[in-house]
Amino acid sequence: MDLNLKDKVVLVTGGSKGIGLGIAESFIKEGAKVAIVARGEDALNTAKSLLKDVLTIQADLYDQKDREEVVQIVISHFGTIDILVNNVGGSNGSTTAETDLDLFHEAFELNYFSAVHFSKLVLPYMKDKQAGSIINISSVFGRESGGKVTYNSAKAAMISFTKSLADEVIKDGIRVNGVAPGSILHPSGNWQRRLEENPEKINNFVKDEIPAGRFGTVEEIANVVVFLASEKASWVVGATLNVDGGQSKSNF
Repeated sequence: MDLNLKDKVVLVTGGSKGIGLGIAESFIKEGAKVAIVARGEDALNTAKSLLKDVLTIQADLYDQKDREEVVQIVISHFGTIDILVNNVGGSNGSTTAETDLDLFHEAFELNYFSAVHFSKLVLPYMKDKQAGSIINISSVFGRESGGKVTYNSAKAAMISFTKSLADEVIKDGIRVNGVAPGSILHPSGNWQRRLEENPEKINNFVKDEIPAGRFGTVEEIANVVVFLASEKASWVVGATLNVDGGQSKSNF
């Protein structure tokens, strides 16, 4: 299927590895012009070697000024931003009682406020063209319990933000949607580490908790992202789609 994404300019945050890297690769295969931003120089260099013509930007996405500079670099290089994928994220802490408040602030800064800020930064360019797409990568644990409380709370806020912003800007030709992955296996992810540490435990988790009977892949997330960003999804507005092999217990 031709998604008509050729020459569209895409910015993927947290795009140097894992799901973000897979998303960037899928857009490049569709003929898009892609910029990825991440903090780690080594991972960015590896991504550059894997992805033809990708623009790599090193920045600390906890930092407001760095985020502003990232957008200006992309605009200077490509002239615009058509599609924003807010993918950067991370988990910290443990239980609420045992997690310092500072860690809650850090989790929200990276997982939530970075998405809000990048969205605000690209909106003027999209509004000028009366076209654009923003995709927020959250998690099934933004809808139900599971994982760490800091991460879950930030991803829940992201899902709410996705709907709110979508309703606000659809009149300007900008569609905002989200993808909520379930458990995805990739070399740089936590599930790979856990599988190596305790194969029996993780294999039992897959058997008991994922109806499809396996982990999801990066490509399966990326395929949904590029579809949502395309005009083939023109009537999808404010949705956050579970992509999880049936893992989520939610029925809405």
